[in-house]
Amino acid sequence: MGTRIRTYNELIKLKTFDERFDYLKLNGAVAKETFGFDRYINQAFYRSDIWKQTRRDVILRDMGNDLGLKDYDIHGRILIHHMNPISLDDIMFDLDFVINKNYLITTCLNTHNAIHYSNQSPNKIAERAQGDTCPWKK
Repeated sequence: MGTRIRTYNELIKLKTFDERFDYLKLNGAVAKETFGFDRYINQAFYRSDIWKQTRRDVILRDMGNDLGLKDYDIHGRILIHHMNPISLDDIMFDLDFVINKNYLITTCLNTHNAIHYSNQSPNKIAERAQGDTCPWKK
């Protein structure tokens, strides 16, 4: 079975935050290897004019809302999430995939981190309590 490609066109059919989060979550595992020693390449890409324009376009389309949902304003830094994890090869050889707005969505930092490293919506992550050593196992 091939890798599922997530799209903005499918995402916007989902009406709630939790439905959109479930669609995007990676269950604690990033699908492609990280950039490692080649991280300077993706950092250069994120400073490029083509990325800056793409980022502006996505923020305007999503009106600065978390997961593109009305009434989920982002009050801090707006992140642009690649719905389909990207690799060094994507940046080097398939730039259209990396900047395709159908594969991008606005998120806040908490939502972005939950998509990548958790299996729970940031709206449902357990609060820490005194003596609680594993809140993620609740």
